Amino acid sequence: MTHTSIQLLGAGLFSLAILHTFSTKFFEHLAHTQPAHAGVWHLLGEVEAVFGFWSIVLILFMGFTLSRDTAITYLDTRNFTEPLFVFAIMVVAASKPILQLSSATVARVARTAPLPLPLAFYFTTLTLVPLLGSFITEPAAMTLAALMLRDQFYSKGLSSRLMYVTIGTLFVNVSIGGTLTNFAAPPILMVASTWNWDSTYMLTHFGWKSALAVAFNAGVATFLFRRELAGIAADKNGPSSEVPLPMLLVHVVLLALIVAFSHHAPVFLGVFLLFLGLATAYPQFQNRLILREGLMVAFFLAGLVVLGGQQSWWLQPLLTQMGATSVYFGATALTAITDNAALTYLGSLVEGLTDEFKYALVAGAVTGGGLTVIANAPNPAGMAILRESFDEGSVNPLKLFLAALPPTCVAILAFQFL
Repeated sequence: MTHTSIQLLGAGLFSLAILHTFSTKFFEHLAHTQPAHAGVWHLLGEVEAVFGFWSIVLILFMGFTLSRDTAITYLDTRNFTEPLFVFAIMVVAASKPILQLSSATVARVARTAPLPLPLAFYFTTLTLVPLLGSFITEPAAMTLAALMLRDQFYSKGLSSRLMYVTIGTLFVNVSIGGTLTNFAAPPILMVASTWNWDSTYMLTHFGWKSALAVAFNAGVATFLFRRELAGIAADKNGPSSEVPLPMLLVHVVLLALIVAFSHHAPVFLGVFLLFLGLATAYPQFQNRLILREGLMVAFFLAGLVVLGGQQSWWLQPLLTQMGATSVYFGATALTAITDNAALTYLGSLVEGLTDEFKYALVAGAVTGGGLTVIANAPNPAGMAILRESFDEGSVNPLKLFLAALPPTCVAILAFQFL
């Protein structure tokens, strides 16, 4: 096979992976109806395993049809920093001290709202935490919000409709909520240094629009389900057992260091290993670490990196042939079937783009970041935490898309008309 054939194969496998993503509910159903082979069906039904599985197929094909060295060289030229960072930040952000601090902060803010506490907590979680993603990174914000929603609401029995509306709103809000700064959202990171976008630029061109859309989306979801939410007894102060202040501060420092060195894998992995040592030494101050969930999400994102590396041959020409308005809606649609950071990265490679084109590309990429699990890097983290609450432990991709569509339309209005 030639390199061109490998590109075509990569595009084909990428398409199969997308179809597989939309079929996970079917495999989970088979796991329940055919218990003799439940292990295989559960594996195929794991959303987080989909892209990793098909990326292995691609590398095996490259190794057998080209050469082993070619396949290894291709892997060596991929950048796996983001999957490693998401793994580390997920586990640390989900630790008991960080979750306790976050839950207590959200509860304190919620108590200032003129609403019943469950409604106020729900609204604050869907508003404040996604916007915090502009400072603690989107994967950390997604992890914290998903854990708080799981503990405070999903675990207490929600209607299927409310569960889908909540996860759809969460995915959209996290995607657009990371645009207040130039360092926290993956699609922004891909272009910020190349296009000289600082945090002031992000706040004045994107951030304030995103904040309005985030609050509006959360407000609509809260209003529509106010009766159901009002009947849920939300915990006021998060975890019942308190973590000592020194231990809390140490965890905050470790989290801050991982965020600060998010582009330097040797550094943040070293800090993460220090965290694991601390968690082992003081197990009384920890819940179960979400190592499995974090590894599965990292596997998903690594697979996306491997398969995504074979898509530039058709994505980049497609983007560059569009005008500013068409690239906005094109990026919004394309984001649903590929990672939004990949889109903006491809755009950053093109010289001579107008400011309007750059704005449209990035705005479209973050707008569509909640439509599917593969649209935005933090989405698999939220999916891994919340999906067990859904029927048969699987989120229906079509229902997720439909639930995320209204808040996505709000984001479109904000970025196009404000």
